Amino acid sequence: MTDPETSADFDERPTLNENIDTDAIEESARAMLTAFGEDPEREGLVNTPKRVARMYPELLSGYRVDEKKLVNGAIFNVTYDDMVIVRDIEYFSLCEHHMLPFMGRAHVAYIPRGQVIGLSKIPRIVDMFARRLQVQERMTRQIADFIHDLLKPQGVAVVVEGLHLCAMMRGVKKIDARMTTSAMLGLFRRSINTRQEFLEHLSRGAEPLRI
Repeated sequence: MTDPETSADFDERPTLNENIDTDAIEESARAMLTAFGEDPEREGLVNTPKRVARMYPELLSGYRVDEKKLVNGAIFNVTYDDMVIVRDIEYFSLCEHHMLPFMGRAHVAYIPRGQVIGLSKIPRIVDMFARRLQVQERMTRQIADFIHDLLKPQGVAVVVEGLHLCAMMRGVKKIDARMTTSAMLGLFRRSINTRQEFLEHLSRGAEPLRI
Protein backbone atom coordinates (compact mmCIF):
# COMPACT_ATOMS: atom_id res chain seq x y z
CA MET A 1 0.00 0.00 0.00
CA THR A 2 1.30 3.46 -0.87
CA ASP A 3 1.99 5.66 2.12
CA PRO A 4 -0.04 8.82 1.49
CA GLU A 5 2.50 10.84 3.45
CA THR A 6 5.39 9.94 1.14
CA SER A 7 3.64 9.21 -2.15
CA ALA A 8 5.54 10.47 -5.20
CA ASP A 9 2.13 11.31 -6.69
CA PHE A 10 1.81 14.20 -4.28
CA ASP A 11 3.15 17.37 -5.88
CA GLU A 12 4.48 19.53 -3.04
CA ARG A 13 4.91 22.48 -5.38
CA PRO A 14 2.02 22.85 -7.82
CA THR A 15 2.67 24.25 -11.28
CA LEU A 16 3.38 27.88 -10.50
CA ASN A 17 2.76 29.50 -13.86
CA GLU A 18 -0.86 28.40 -14.42
CA ASN A 19 -3.22 31.37 -14.76
CA ILE A 20 -0.40 33.85 -14.03
CA ASP A 21 0.42 36.33 -16.78
CA THR A 22 4.16 36.63 -16.18
CA ASP A 23 4.62 38.77 -19.29
CA ALA A 24 2.21 41.35 -17.89
CA ILE A 25 3.97 41.26 -14.51
CA GLU A 26 7.32 41.83 -16.22
CA GLU A 27 5.97 44.78 -18.20
CA SER A 28 4.41 46.27 -15.06
CA ALA A 29 7.64 45.90 -13.09
CA ARG A 30 9.53 47.69 -15.86
CA ALA A 31 6.91 50.48 -15.91
CA MET A 32 7.17 50.88 -12.13
CA LEU A 33 10.95 51.21 -12.29
CA THR A 34 10.55 53.97 -14.84
CA ALA A 35 7.86 55.64 -12.70
CA PHE A 36 10.25 55.57 -9.73
CA GLY A 37 12.71 57.60 -11.81
CA GLU A 38 15.04 54.64 -12.27
CA ASP A 39 16.66 53.41 -15.47
CA PRO A 40 15.43 49.81 -16.06
CA GLU A 41 18.32 49.30 -18.48
CA ARG A 42 21.10 49.91 -15.96
CA GLU A 43 23.16 46.90 -14.96
CA GLY A 44 21.59 46.24 -11.56
CA LEU A 45 18.02 46.49 -12.85
CA VAL A 46 18.13 45.07 -16.36
CA ASN A 47 16.92 41.62 -15.20
CA THR A 48 14.78 42.84 -12.31
CA PRO A 49 11.45 42.73 -14.21
CA LYS A 50 12.09 39.08 -15.16
CA ARG A 51 12.98 38.22 -11.55
CA VAL A 52 9.81 39.89 -10.29
CA ALA A 53 7.74 38.01 -12.87
CA ARG A 54 9.23 34.70 -11.69
CA MET A 55 8.78 35.60 -8.01
CA TYR A 56 5.06 36.35 -7.79
CA PRO A 57 3.79 32.96 -9.03
CA GLU A 58 5.73 31.36 -6.19
CA LEU A 59 4.63 33.87 -3.55
CA LEU A 60 1.00 33.45 -4.62
CA SER A 61 1.07 29.71 -5.28
CA GLY A 62 -1.61 29.08 -2.65
CA TYR A 63 -4.33 30.04 -5.14
CA ARG A 64 -3.45 27.05 -7.30
CA VAL A 65 -3.07 24.30 -4.71
CA ASP A 66 -5.25 21.29 -5.47
CA GLU A 67 -6.92 20.57 -2.12
CA LYS A 68 -7.38 16.87 -2.90
CA LYS A 69 -3.71 16.48 -3.77
CA LEU A 70 -2.73 18.41 -0.65
CA VAL A 71 -4.65 16.03 1.63
CA ASN A 72 -3.78 13.03 -0.59
CA GLY A 73 -5.78 10.58 1.47
CA ALA A 74 -3.85 11.27 4.67
CA ILE A 75 -6.93 11.10 6.90
CA PHE A 76 -6.96 8.19 9.30
CA ASN A 77 -9.64 6.62 11.49
CA VAL A 78 -8.60 6.57 15.15
CA THR A 79 -10.19 6.33 18.58
CA TYR A 80 -8.05 9.19 19.93
CA ASP A 81 -10.18 12.08 21.15
CA ASP A 82 -7.76 14.34 23.05
CA MET A 83 -6.31 17.58 21.78
CA VAL A 84 -3.88 17.54 18.84
CA ILE A 85 -1.66 20.62 18.57
CA VAL A 86 0.79 21.67 15.88
CA ARG A 87 2.50 24.86 16.95
CA ASP A 88 5.12 27.28 15.65
CA ILE A 89 4.32 26.80 11.97
CA GLU A 90 6.27 29.47 10.13
CA TYR A 91 4.44 31.24 7.32
CA PHE A 92 5.01 34.09 4.86
CA SER A 93 2.23 36.03 3.17
CA LEU A 94 1.53 39.25 1.29
CA CYS A 95 -0.73 41.94 2.70
CA GLU A 96 -3.43 42.66 0.13
CA HIS A 97 -3.52 46.36 1.01
CA HIS A 98 0.10 47.23 0.15
CA MET A 99 1.47 43.92 -1.23
CA LEU A 100 4.18 44.02 1.42
CA PRO A 101 5.08 40.83 3.31
CA PHE A 102 3.80 39.77 6.67
CA MET A 103 5.14 36.73 8.41
CA GLY A 104 5.03 34.88 11.68
CA ARG A 105 3.83 31.66 13.27
CA ALA A 106 0.57 29.77 13.25
CA HIS A 107 -0.59 27.42 16.00
CA VAL A 108 -3.31 24.89 15.16
CA ALA A 109 -5.25 22.53 17.42
CA TYR A 110 -8.19 20.21 16.95
CA ILE A 111 -10.03 17.58 18.97
CA PRO A 112 -10.72 14.56 16.75
CA ARG A 113 -14.07 12.96 16.26
CA GLY A 114 -12.84 9.61 14.98
CA GLN A 115 -10.43 11.00 12.37
CA VAL A 116 -6.98 12.60 12.36
CA ILE A 117 -4.92 14.10 9.53
CA GLY A 118 -1.25 13.40 8.78
CA LEU A 119 1.08 15.71 10.69
CA SER A 120 2.71 17.24 7.60
CA LYS A 121 -0.63 18.30 6.15
CA ILE A 122 -1.39 21.01 8.71
CA PRO A 123 1.66 23.16 7.80
CA ARG A 124 0.72 22.67 4.14
CA ILE A 125 -2.81 23.88 4.86
CA VAL A 126 -1.34 26.97 6.53
CA ASP A 127 0.89 27.58 3.48
CA MET A 128 -2.04 27.14 1.08
CA PHE A 129 -3.84 30.09 2.64
CA ALA A 130 -0.73 32.14 3.44
CA ARG A 131 0.56 32.07 -0.14
CA ARG A 132 -2.13 34.46 -1.32
CA LEU A 133 -2.90 38.14 -1.07
CA GLN A 134 -4.24 38.15 2.47
CA VAL A 135 -5.29 39.85 5.63
CA GLN A 136 -4.28 37.98 8.75
CA GLU A 137 -7.80 37.87 10.18
CA ARG A 138 -9.23 36.14 7.12
CA MET A 139 -6.31 33.75 6.80
CA THR A 140 -6.78 32.63 10.41
CA ARG A 141 -10.45 31.82 9.85
CA GLN A 142 -9.79 30.10 6.51
CA ILE A 143 -7.35 27.69 8.15
CA ALA A 144 -9.82 26.88 10.91
CA ASP A 145 -12.78 26.45 8.55
CA PHE A 146 -10.81 24.20 6.19
CA ILE A 147 -9.77 21.82 8.96
CA HIS A 148 -13.26 21.87 10.45
CA ASP A 149 -14.89 21.02 7.10
CA LEU A 150 -12.29 18.35 6.34
CA LEU A 151 -12.30 16.39 9.62
CA LYS A 152 -15.62 17.35 11.26
CA PRO A 153 -13.80 17.36 14.64
CA GLN A 154 -15.21 18.28 18.03
CA GLY A 155 -13.43 21.60 17.74
CA VAL A 156 -10.69 23.57 15.99
CA ALA A 157 -8.52 26.39 17.29
CA VAL A 158 -6.10 28.53 15.30
CA VAL A 159 -3.90 31.32 16.66
CA VAL A 160 -1.75 33.31 14.24
CA GLU A 161 0.99 35.78 15.18
CA GLY A 162 2.26 38.18 12.57
CA LEU A 163 4.83 40.90 11.93
CA HIS A 164 3.62 43.23 9.17
CA LEU A 165 6.13 45.17 7.11
CA CYS A 166 3.42 47.63 6.11
CA ALA A 167 3.38 48.75 9.77
CA MET A 168 7.14 48.46 10.23
CA MET A 169 8.47 50.15 7.08
CA ARG A 170 5.76 52.76 6.45
CA GLY A 171 2.85 54.43 8.21
CA VAL A 172 3.25 54.10 11.96
CA LYS A 173 6.78 52.61 11.60
CA LYS A 174 6.53 50.51 14.76
CA ILE A 175 9.24 47.85 14.55
CA ASP A 176 8.06 45.72 17.47
CA ALA A 177 4.32 45.87 16.78
CA ARG A 178 2.84 42.44 16.17
CA MET A 179 -0.65 41.18 15.53
CA THR A 180 -2.35 38.13 17.05
CA THR A 181 -5.56 36.69 15.64
CA SER A 182 -7.56 33.63 16.64
CA ALA A 183 -10.42 31.47 15.44
CA MET A 184 -12.16 29.12 17.86
CA LEU A 185 -14.73 26.63 16.57
CA GLY A 186 -16.82 23.96 18.26
CA LEU A 187 -15.60 22.85 21.68
CA PHE A 188 -12.88 25.51 21.77
CA ARG A 189 -15.55 28.20 21.50
CA ARG A 190 -18.04 26.57 23.90
CA SER A 191 -15.67 25.42 26.63
CA ILE A 192 -13.52 27.90 28.54
CA ASN A 193 -11.47 25.01 29.99
CA THR A 194 -10.68 23.58 26.55
CA ARG A 195 -9.71 26.98 25.21
CA GLN A 196 -7.57 27.66 28.28
CA GLU A 197 -5.78 24.32 27.93
CA PHE A 198 -4.84 25.19 24.35
CA LEU A 199 -3.61 28.67 25.28
CA GLU A 200 -1.57 27.27 28.17
CA HIS A 201 0.17 24.89 25.76
CA LEU A 202 1.10 27.87 23.59
CA SER A 203 2.47 29.85 26.52
CA ARG A 204 4.96 27.12 27.42
CA GLY A 205 8.30 27.79 25.77
CA ALA A 206 6.92 30.65 23.68
CA GLU A 207 9.60 32.77 22.02
CA PRO A 208 9.15 36.30 20.65
CA LEU A 209 8.74 36.73 16.92
CA ARG A 210 11.83 37.94 15.13
CA ILE A 211 12.68 38.83 11.56
